Amino acid sequence: MRIALAEAEHAPLTGDVPVGAVVLAPDGSVLSRARNEREATGDPTAHAEVLAIRRAAAALGGWRLTGCTLAVTLEPCTMCAGAIVLSRLARVVYGAADPKAGAAGSLWDLVRDRRLNHRPEVIAEVLPAPSATLLSRFFRPRDF
Repeated sequence: MRIALAEAEHAPLTGDVPVGAVVLAPDGSVLSRARNEREATGDPTAHAEVLAIRRAAAALGGWRLTGCTLAVTLEPCTMCAGAIVLSRLARVVYGAADPKAGAAGSLWDLVRDRRLNHRPEVIAEVLPAPSATLLSRFFRPRDF
């Protein structure tokens, strides 16, 4: 989670929401890391989770991330939850809960929906305070 937090700290430099993610291989080594890049790239799908999943798949040479772990500073949204399920990640670990858009237990629980063919383990609220602080600092000066 600390690697994901370090990524999140760089996102505001491009005007992006401070969310960071890292994908760990089954042996715990880092496969990929990413931060939100929607503003930087103009890509609405450039969430930290999606970018980290894409990069991990490229590093492994295939789309199945079986046995891998995604750590992300904010609870994944529905788009990212879908990518988590489709990539066959073994687990997702997140920092701050997102009661407005979270899809790993807060608002929805897409990643553990029994109707789907894959359900990763979810470990919620790991180092939630630093994750929440980054988000609060980012949004405080804005009029959202």
